[in-house]
Amino acid sequence: MSQHDLTANRFAPGTFTPTPRPSSRAAMMIAQTRLELILLLRNGEQLLLTMFIPITLLVGLSLLPFGDLGTDRVDKIVPAVMMVAVMSTAFTGQAIAVGFDRRYGALKRLGATALPRWGVIGGKSAAVLIVVVLQAILLGVIGFALGWRPEPVGLLLGAGVIALGTATFATMGLLLGGTLKAEVVLALANILWFVMLGIASIVFASDDLPTAVNVLARLIPSGALAVTLEDAMRSSVDWFGLAVLAVWGGASGVLATRLFRFH
Repeated sequence: MSQHDLTANRFAPGTFTPTPRPSSRAAMMIAQTRLELILLLRNGEQLLLTMFIPITLLVGLSLLPFGDLGTDRVDKIVPAVMMVAVMSTAFTGQAIAVGFDRRYGALKRLGATALPRWGVIGGKSAAVLIVVVLQAILLGVIGFALGWRPEPVGLLLGAGVIALGTATFATMGLLLGGTLKAEVVLALANILWFVMLGIASIVFASDDLPTAVNVLARLIPSGALAVTLEDAMRSSVDWFGLAVLAVWGGASGVLATRLFRFH
């Protein structure tokens, strides 16, 4: 047999034919989520702020004689602090991180890949959700040590509300960070954080608000999440608050997908 015949019959036809094709949507989402989660967990300063503030609020409000919150004050404080943690991580931290990633060109390079806009938004939101879950577990353990005793049904309902609230604030943060300049995002994200915290505090601290004020406060995502999460921990469902969070999240997600810029 000649040398030519040996070479020709060694491999089946098509063995080395390239078959380039994009990864599946699930694979892209998993890879992007993993990348975003690593970046979040490596940002020690941001994690310190997003954990230090909620933990300080939880311990301080539970132990110090602040306001007239009744004998079950820790049952009201834990959901409120979890709302602050969700808002800090998913909205403020997310918006600022995305804004400066755009400024330094990190997202521009990501935009040159095959990953679509929805993949960026989905990956960042999923990573934030994982971090929020870790926050909720830590705050729940601290709250339990301070006397918080929720019902199992309340914990399940609360987990669902936290997931919805995280998705809502994450899409809002992506919309803000993905459309404006980094300096504007830095200022506006912090201003909105204080405004939404103030609105949630009004609902949290007052049980006898006028109906119109109460409804207006609950139309803001922070107010809706504060009330809905508190009711969920008491094994009750606030359908109005869930609808408000879903509308804000859906609208922000659609706008972020269409307007998000990589540079």
